[in-house]
Amino acid sequence: MIAVSGSIATDHLMRFPGRFAEQLIAGSLDTVSLSFLVDDLVVRRGGVAANIAFGLAQLGHRPVLLGAVGGDFGDYRSWLERHGVDCSEVQVSAIAHTARFICTTDTDLCQIASFYPGAMGEPDRISLDGVAARAGDLGLVILAAENPDTMLARAAACRRLGLPFAADPSQQLARMPAADIEAMINGARYLLTNEYEAALLESKTGLSEDDILRRVGVRVVTLGANGVRITGQDGDFLVPAARVGGIVDPTGVGDGFRAGFFAALAADLPIERAAQVGCVLAAHVLEVEGPQEYTIDADAFERRIADSYGPDVAVDVRALGLARV
Repeated sequence: MIAVSGSIATDHLMRFPGRFAEQLIAGSLDTVSLSFLVDDLVVRRGGVAANIAFGLAQLGHRPVLLGAVGGDFGDYRSWLERHGVDCSEVQVSAIAHTARFICTTDTDLCQIASFYPGAMGEPDRISLDGVAARAGDLGLVILAAENPDTMLARAAACRRLGLPFAADPSQQLARMPAADIEAMINGARYLLTNEYEAALLESKTGLSEDDILRRVGVRVVTLGANGVRITGQDGDFLVPAARVGGIVDPTGVGDGFRAGFFAALAADLPIERAAQVGCVLAAHVLEVEGPQEYTIDADAFERRIADSYGPDVAVDVRALGLARV
C-alpha cells in the first residue's frame, strides 16, 4: 500500500492571454508591481497529495491520503472516495478552511501562483506509526509539499520506522532553509523535483549531484516537454515525454507523472518503464482543465503507451495489469 502525504486544496485557475516575460522589465524587478487581467476562472479539486492519490487510484491502487483539511472538505472527500482514495486518515480542522491554490497561466504555460495553507497550518495530529499499523503493509510513503514542519516530521518518522519514502519538496524549496532541505531528503529512496527545483535545491544547499546521490537512492527530475531524467547509483538515463494530443492546462501534470511512476513501481515494473507510465499519465492531465478531470480507459491507455514508447512497452504494462481498473 502507498501513503501520500501533502497538500489537499482547491485550485483556482486563471488564464492570462499574453506572456509574463513581456511584462517584466530588466532592472526593475526589485520594485515589480503587476496585475493581470485574466480571461477566465475555474475552480477545481487539487493539492499535490490529493492529485497523486487520485492518479494512483485511477491505475488500480487504493492509496491512503494524509493531510489536513477544513470542514468544507465533505464534497471533495466524497469525490476522492468514489474514485478509490482512502481518506480515513485525513485530519479535519474545526476552524480553518481547506487550503487554496490560486494560479495564473500565460500563453507560454508559465505560471504565477500563491498558496494559502488553511488547515495545513495547524499542528499535525496524524501519526505515521498508527497509519502503518492500520495499513498493515505500507510499501512507500510519498512526502509531497505541505507545511515544512510536517514534511520534516514525516521524513524523520519514516526513517525511525524503517519505511521507504519519496521526498518531493517541490514548491516548498523556496521557503525551506538548506538545513531543512537536507534533513528532509536524507535517506529518501526517491527524490523528485522539476528542472528548476533541482537547480534551486543544489543552489540553496551547496550539494553537488554526487552529494545528493550519496543521500538518496534515485533522483528523478522532470523536464516538461523534454521528458524525465533518472539518476541513481546504476547510471543516468533520459525518458522522453509521451505524445500529447492537445495542451490544455499544465496544472497537476507533475503530480500525474508521480502517480503513474509510483503505481508502476508498485506493480514491479522496472524504473524506465515506470517513468514511461508516469509520462503517459502526465499527458492525460495536460489535456484537460484541472488536475483530476481525466479518466483512464485500459485499452486506450495501452494504445497510448505503444504509440509513445513502442508495443513491447505496452505488452509489459498489460502483463502486469497496471491499466486494468
